[in-house]
Amino acid sequence: MIPELASKKGFICDMDGVLYHGNRLLEGAAQFIDSLLRNDKKFLLLTNNSMYSRRDLRQRFLRFGIDVPETNFYTSALATARFLASQCPNGKAYVIGESGLLNALYDAGFSMDEHSPDYVVVGETHSYSYDKIVKAVNLVLKGARLIGTNPDLTGPSEEGIVPACKAF
Repeated sequence: MIPELASKKGFICDMDGVLYHGNRLLEGAAQFIDSLLRNDKKFLLLTNNSMYSRRDLRQRFLRFGIDVPETNFYTSALATARFLASQCPNGKAYVIGESGLLNALYDAGFSMDEHSPDYVVVGETHSYSYDKIVKAVNLVLKGARLIGTNPDLTGPSEEGIVPACKAF
């Protein structure tokens, strides 16, 4: 381990664009995480991308050849679900997003509701559609509160930048 880092007790590290771009691990990332694991350092890997669950992220890292426990991942979906559960326990949501966000909300006690939700929650997805956006707008106009899982306008990908949550 780098001497300056050896004395540190814990680490918080972003993943997207820091450890990997899409499905490509960045240079030095595997060695850094391996060093954390070998030296019994506490660490949390963060992402603003709400599409993936902790299990999904663990599987991605296993494909990279790195065995990171699920508990070492924290996503914007988990943070959003925790926040909403603190504001409206057992609430209802209309969600534009993927399984990572849906599962986090279900685990936090939320049910999905397309008619009278407490919240419209917008997360990362590859399937934004005009119909879903129109429905979300109308639900917000009827009183549902609008929540985005992160304030990023763009995000990194293997092809360059892509629109992120705030863009929608």
